[in-house]
Amino acid sequence: MNNHSASTCIRPSSISSVALPILYSFLCVVGLFGNSLSQWVFLTKIGKKTSTHIYLAHLVTANLLVCSTMPFMGMYFLKGFQWEYRSAQCRVVNFLGTLPMHVSMFVSLLILSWIAISRYATLMKKESTPETTSCYEKIFYGHLLKKFRQPNFAKKLCVYIWGGVLGIIIPVIIYYSVVEATEGEETRCYNRKMELGAMISQIAGLIGTTFIGFSFLVVLTSYYSFVSHLRKIRTCTSITERHLMYSSVRRHLLVIQILLIVCFLPYSIFKPIFYVLHQTVTCEQLNYLIEIKNILTCLASARSSTDPIIFLFLDKTFKKILYDLFTKSDSTPTQPYG
Repeated sequence: MNNHSASTCIRPSSISSVALPILYSFLCVVGLFGNSLSQWVFLTKIGKKTSTHIYLAHLVTANLLVCSTMPFMGMYFLKGFQWEYRSAQCRVVNFLGTLPMHVSMFVSLLILSWIAISRYATLMKKESTPETTSCYEKIFYGHLLKKFRQPNFAKKLCVYIWGGVLGIIIPVIIYYSVVEATEGEETRCYNRKMELGAMISQIAGLIGTTFIGFSFLVVLTSYYSFVSHLRKIRTCTSITERHLMYSSVRRHLLVIQILLIVCFLPYSIFKPIFYVLHQTVTCEQLNYLIEIKNILTCLASARSSTDPIIFLFLDKTFKKILYDLFTKSDSTPTQPYG
């Protein structure tokens, strides 16, 4: 299929033009409310912040950015086929919708990985003993894992994440706006180039997909390392005393793992397949592929709106503050928790 024929046969179905705008609008309202409330708790109601609180605060920031792009994504799917490609509306939804959404999703994925590592490090700190810990585990924890539990290291790591991702994405945005966006003969905003991207944009997308796979492997490794370590210490007499702590850490890692599997794994698997297949399919098949891609992208972004619910599982301080907030709203303000 040549570029011209591909661009002229791209048309949104009712799923793209009706269902996706409704979904993005709903996710935007829920996500902005929940994440704003979460950020208020993390910044004003928690006095002594642990590394987990720092990671979660940056995760909420990324979530708020994702949610703030959702109205632009909804408008793109609702009106994109009516707008001209080089119109102001088309450029706005592209640079304030698609690009920031993907940047923020990649940042949130990396932070989820650090949270998983931090939770595993918590276990290693609590239960590492000469009898149950191998030499490899001692070295690994002593030189790397314990850093993820240090608040100062967590702050620096999150700053590096934002700086690194923006340092990669900004040149791509500049190249796209100067070169890719001015090439081609597209007439409508909803077109092949917007949905597929040119060569540089596709390469950047594949790099982002690689980050998703990396994050998934990190969480998966952390979870099964925890299970393996738990098996080793089952013969210890202290296991019953700290069973609740084990269950909590295991639940934290399992929740993050399920999130990645449900929300991001389908997207990360389909994206490379999409880039390979779109060059050889018919117009009808190409439209189906684009529909699937857009649905999976919406599913991936939905995680940002549901994170405040997940925070109830990840942090007991957050859960206690919210409980006090909603059950004692008529009493004096809740004091910060350490």
